[in-house]
Amino acid sequence: MHIIVSGLSHKTAPVEIREALNFPEHGLGEALNTLTSYPHINEGVILSTCNRTEIYAVAADIDSGRQNIISFLEDRHGLKDCRIEDYLYFHDSLAAVNHLFRVVSSLDSMVVGEAQILGQAKDAYAGAFDAQTTNLVLNRLFRQAFAVGKRVRTETDIGENAVSISYAAVQLAKKVFSDLTGKSVMIVGAGKMSELTAKHLLANGVSDVVIINRSFDRAVDMAKVFKGRAAEFDNLVDEMAGADIVISSTGATHSIIDKNTMKAAMAKRRHRPIFLIDIAVPRDIDPDVNNVDNVYLYDIDDLQSVVESNLAERSREVKEAEKIIKAEIQDFLAWQSSLEVVPTIAELRRKAERIRQGELEKIMSKMADLSDEQKNALNALTSGIINKLLHEPMVRLKDSARHKEGYLYVDSLRHLFALGEGEDEPEKQTQESASKIENNVRTVKDTYGAG
Repeated sequence: MHIIVSGLSHKTAPVEIREALNFPEHGLGEALNTLTSYPHINEGVILSTCNRTEIYAVAADIDSGRQNIISFLEDRHGLKDCRIEDYLYFHDSLAAVNHLFRVVSSLDSMVVGEAQILGQAKDAYAGAFDAQTTNLVLNRLFRQAFAVGKRVRTETDIGENAVSISYAAVQLAKKVFSDLTGKSVMIVGAGKMSELTAKHLLANGVSDVVIINRSFDRAVDMAKVFKGRAAEFDNLVDEMAGADIVISSTGATHSIIDKNTMKAAMAKRRHRPIFLIDIAVPRDIDPDVNNVDNVYLYDIDDLQSVVESNLAERSREVKEAEKIIKAEIQDFLAWQSSLEVVPTIAELRRKAERIRQGELEKIMSKMADLSDEQKNALNALTSGIINKLLHEPMVRLKDSARHKEGYLYVDSLRHLFALGEGEDEPEKQTQESASKIENNVRTVKDTYGAG
């Protein structure tokens, strides 16, 4: 039983290859069932996003499982004539576990610390679970991976700092106002970055949105997107007077907001603080505006500096995240090793022997008059019973190891016999069981004499 991951990402493949190997959500269940129909694949999960496509599998043999995955990708996407291996990475065993834990912790993402990948991985696992293509190993692996992702986000600051221009603007706005709830935003121009920044602001509590654009019709269309209202460009000063945050991205070749315009707006708003975000290149807002009291102006370079600073901070947090991942990997590998046949057989024998010895000692203490010969006979009798009782299960368990689902039998046996669940003391027998053993001892005494 081996865990294998095979895939490609933004690090290994251009966008056209990632598109060719993408799995649409509507056909994912059928794709998963096809994957697990290959002879060496026992379990499977497909994680497919815009930046990565990965196959997580449990295989009876590493090389055969790897080849099955390649064949599945080629067959599924009709890429027989394309060497997709040139773009794929392969990990197995410890490296595969480490890779998944890093992925869900967003350490392998294009933007380290982004939160989206954890949700995408959860959706991928849920789809595989519903399609019944996961079992003992991938169920345990993915559920522990989600716990790892949660630990990394709660025990480190890896996701705390903004690493996009649009979200950096929100972070700075929070520093100015501390709470954005109920604040109003005015968008000047209809640039894509302005839209994205406005979305982030709305998600953080901003309520009213006003759109100003030289083309009023375009302003009306954009206002519908944000459930706001459109205003004429000539009303710029009056609208600024009522806005707490102004985002400007017009594409104009000269400043549209200068120091005098700003002073007029501030007089109308009685000098309440205002936050200006100039995302335009060339700039829409004259830098002199920053010299007006209670005006806070940031341009694209200011925002980029915030992003670079935050990226550096996230990089420092990666080390803490790696420590968490390392500890969690050891926990998973310890559990995985418990599914091996030989250690399980040895552990079951040790448990049976502890029980046998414990019961012998209790009986011997009650029958102090037994001779050495009788004691030896009793010891041989109980040992023989244990050996005969365990023989057939052991043979069948060893035989199951040759099948790709053999680890399921191991796990069942460990569960039924409570192996590894606190064995400092021998299990207590019921009174009925103890009486039967005592009767057997008396039979032995009668047979061999009192000595």
